[in-house]
Amino acid sequence: MKIYYVEDEKDLSEIIRKYLIREGFETTVFYDGESAMAHIDDDVDLWILDIMLTGEISGYDLIKSLKDHHSPAAVIFTSARDQDLDKIMGLELGSDDYLAKPYSPRELILRVKAVLKRHQARETSEIVHYGPYEINITRREIKDGQVSIELTNKEFELLLFFLKNVNQAFAREDILKHVWGENYYGSDRVVDDLLRRLRHKMPELKIETIYGYGYRLLWKKLS
Repeated sequence: MKIYYVEDEKDLSEIIRKYLIREGFETTVFYDGESAMAHIDDDVDLWILDIMLTGEISGYDLIKSLKDHHSPAAVIFTSARDQDLDKIMGLELGSDDYLAKPYSPRELILRVKAVLKRHQARETSEIVHYGPYEINITRREIKDGQVSIELTNKEFELLLFFLKNVNQAFAREDILKHVWGENYYGSDRVVDDLLRRLRHKMPELKIETIYGYGYRLLWKKLS
């Protein structure tokens, strides 16, 4: 498994890196937020983020960027500052665990293994099969057999909305509100355009058009 470790204390980071490698983890260390941010889209299983970093980009900035980019990676925060405040902030931003400094390398290893185990179990539970498609909701990946299907963010959000509401009919206005948000004031015809693209990429989706009203996704068992 691949781990990115962001820590500006070089002596500590070298010790932790050796422990992680010894446990079989492919580990890359970044000493500041800027260098880590350049790799925010990399395929990684876990980020270990120190909150206070050298430079202008903090651990908070990094996890916000990870969430904005829909990264499926797990996140562990570490910090030497006020534990309660940082822990609350980290959890609110979506971290999976928090470890206050100073900590032992062995404790971090145990936390890493526990987080990855929980994360893998959650990913497995968030795989949906629809017809020939395997849809990994966590990783936002879709496969038709061995072929990957690439969707835009909006296409995936629309698919996810239908999967969560199978067999329910929705007006265009309802779909618009759930996929584009309350503050979108454009034409509801963007729904039709998005549906057309989604149907083209995933022709086995049984999306029923309800004329004069909207759409619904009918359930389809594994082919």
